[in-house]
Amino acid sequence: MSLRLTQAQLQHANGVHALRGVDLAIASGERVAIIGPSGAGKSSLLNLLASALPPSAGSVELLDEQPWQLGARARQRLRTRIGLIHQAPPLPPRQRVVTAVLAGKLGQWGLGRSLLNLLHPVDIPGARTVLAHLDLADKLFAQCQQLSGGQLQRVGIARALYQNPELLLADEPVSAMDPVLADHTLAVLCRHAEANRVTLVASLHAVDLALAHFPRIVGVRNGQIAFDRPAGEVDQALLDALYANEQLVSPQAPTVSLTLQIPRC
Repeated sequence: MSLRLTQAQLQHANGVHALRGVDLAIASGERVAIIGPSGAGKSSLLNLLASALPPSAGSVELLDEQPWQLGARARQRLRTRIGLIHQAPPLPPRQRVVTAVLAGKLGQWGLGRSLLNLLHPVDIPGARTVLAHLDLADKLFAQCQQLSGGQLQRVGIARALYQNPELLLADEPVSAMDPVLADHTLAVLCRHAEANRVTLVASLHAVDLALAHFPRIVGVRNGQIAFDRPAGEVDQALLDALYANEQLVSPQAPTVSLTLQIPRC
C-alpha cells in the first residue's frame, strides 16, 4: 500500500475544519485524480499526503511509514521519497531553470554537492532531458522571471520528475496552461508514473482532463469524500451533486461530456 488515511481530520488554527473523517487508501502505482469545488479540501488533502501538515485526528500512513510517529530527521528522509508539484511553484525569480530543476534532488544529495550545484549545475544533461519531455529544453539557462505562468508550472513539474519520487502529488499542476498544453503535460505525467511505477495523485479543477487521464476519480466536497469511483463510473449525476451550487461562486462549473472518460495513459 502506497498511502492510507484512516478517519483523518484537519482543523486549521482559526477553527475551520478542512477535512472531516477521511478514509482513503491508494495502492502503489495507482493514478488518482481528486476533483471537487473550490474550498472542498483538495489542497488540504494533498498537504496531509505530503506530510506537510499533521492530522488533527486520525492516522496517516505513507510509503509504509507513519510520518508523525517518526523523528524529525526520519520524517525528512521520508519526504525525499515524495514529490510535490505546486500550483504556483516557489521558484526564485532570478534562479536559472537548470538550477531549479536540479533542486529536485537537493534532499538526496549531500551538503557539498548541493552547494556546488548552486555555483555550477552538476547534471546539465539530466535537466535538459526532463525539460525536453515538457517542451522546455530551450529554456534550460533562462531565468525563472523570464517565463510565463504555464512555463513555470512545467519547470515545477520537471523538478519533481527529476527528483524521481515514489509518490508524486500534484496540486492543480496545469491550471495556468491552455487546454492543449494541459492535456499534453498530464499525458507526460501519466506516462512517467506508469513507466516508473510511481503513485500519482493530482487535484484538478478541469473534470474533463481528470476523466481522460486518470483511471480512478475521488470526489471531495465539504472536507469529505463524496465518491471514489473508476473513471468509467463517474456519471453526470455524480458530478452535478459534487458541484451543486458551485455556479453561484464560479462561472465555470463543469459540464462534462462523458465521452472523455476513457483513460489514455
